[in-house]
This record gives sequence, structure tokens and C-alpha cells, in this order.
Amino acid sequence: MAIKLEMLRCFAAVASTGSLAAAAEVLGRTPSAVSMMLAGFEARLGAPLFEGERKSRLTPFGRMTLAEAERAIAAFDGSVAAIGRYARSTAGTVRIAAVPSVSVTLLPQAIARFRNQRPDVRLEISDVDSAAVIRRIEADEADLGLASGPIGAGLESEILLTDPLGIVCRSDHPVALLKGPIGWGDLERGPFLANPLAALVDHPGVRAQAEASHLVARNTTTLLAFVRLGLGATILPERSVDSGAADLLFFRPMDPPAERPVHLLQQRSSRLNPAAELFRRCLAEVGSISPIEKSRAAL
Repeated sequence: MAIKLEMLRCFAAVASTGSLAAAAEVLGRTPSAVSMMLAGFEARLGAPLFEGERKSRLTPFGRMTLAEAERAIAAFDGSVAAIGRYARSTAGTVRIAAVPSVSVTLLPQAIARFRNQRPDVRLEISDVDSAAVIRRIEADEADLGLASGPIGAGLESEILLTDPLGIVCRSDHPVALLKGPIGWGDLERGPFLANPLAALVDHPGVRAQAEASHLVARNTTTLLAFVRLGLGATILPERSVDSGAADLLFFRPMDPPAERPVHLLQQRSSRLNPAAELFRRCLAEVGSISPIEKSRAAL
């Protein structure tokens, strides 16, 4: 008689509950059926799994068998869940987690391309910071992620694009009133709103300002709101500032130039379903378009 998954589940239930009756309740079967299956499993193995008639104590062989049974059950259940997600997502849902500056610039173009081919698929967009994007991919709460900063070794990553970083401020901020080229050191002339992107700028003045700042935020929308309120200048990607926003100015210092890489992320160990794979290709296509071509496409 071949060993079946049902036998492994039966044995694991008895071992975890300590009795046939309790295992039967967990499995939704009668105690006699559980007893017969367990006896058949032991007969197939050729060695006892429990010490004595009571099922409260495993033999050394039983402990080893339980570890292997739990591993096999988890692997089977994980495969079934993955197959189910794959089947549902064929014409179901694609989950994307992205940083706000990408959500308002890159994603709309990718969604438009995707919709032309798969209007039947539901898209779920999470607008969160880079750390949250990475956590969602790692926890399988998103199929694709768009983030910047350090990426965990367990994720598959490719650089989708790079964004120039610069100083964002109101027209009445001291930086905006300067004449001539703007440098990173000019941030010391007024209040500074710190955020994690400051770590991408290789300039001692930026590091000093970030450490001294009394106001720190991660979300792009929040930072722009603070800048508009006159609470200070901050460092953001150029694409995060709407070209039509007359109340905000963007300066790109060149001492040195700084960029933010935008990574396209997915789990290294799992395969994308067809819909998610198509969306990934749409993102890659949009990310490869030059700024001039993007402007023409928007017209």
C-alpha cells in the first residue's frame, strides 16, 4: 500500500492533539476511521509511531516521521495555494505596491498599456514607502513592487529607471532666492525636511542637515504638503514634482549630481502569473521610454 498524503495528515493530527478522538474532530472524521488509517500507516512503515496504546507520546521514529510529515504537508499546501493564486490571477487580480512618486507618474502609463490588452484583470495599487513595498513583496502581499533604496537579497530586482534628485522648495525659501547655481550646501540657509532619500546624496552638508532636522517624513505626498506649508525644503526625485505646480520649485545641484534608482521587484522564489508578467512587461516598456518620448506620448 502506497503512503498517501491523507495518512500524513492523519498521523500529524493525532500527534499534535494526543488522542484519536481529538484528531477525528480536527479532521472531520470518525475516531474509528482515524484509527484504521493510522494503523495502516504504521503497518506500511513497519515500525510503531507511538509508545504504547495511548497516542500521547511518540517513539524516536515517530518524532522523525512527524517532522518529515509536517514538511511534506506544508510543501503540498503551499503548492496548492500557489496554483490557486496562479489560476485566479489568469483573469483575476494583479497586486502592485509602489512608492508615491512612481504611482503618480509611471504607473498611469503602464496601466493604460495593460488595459489595452487585459481590461478584464483587476489591479490593486498600494501607495506606500520603499520599506513597506519591500515588506509586501517579501510577505507575498504584492506581486510586483516599485521601490528605491537597499533591496533584500531574497528579492529579484532590476533597475527600471533612475530619477535625478534635487532640492524641492517654495519660491520664498532662501534657496529659491539665490542667484547662480544651487549647491547641496545651500540647504543650510533654511529649514530642511529630512527623508530617507537624503542618504543617496554624497555630500557632507546634506548628511549634517538630515541629522539636525527636527522634522522627518517618508511619504512623498506628505513631504510636498509640508513644503507647500512653508515648513522647509526637502530632497525628492524630479518626477515627484508636477511640472504644472507653480508653487513649487525644483533645483538639481551638480556638486555632485545624485540619482534615485527605481527597482522593479518580485519574489525570487515564485513565478509571476500571466497577468502579472504582462504588467511587468508594460512597466519595463514605460520605464525605457525617454523623457522626450514620454512628453510626446502625453500629448
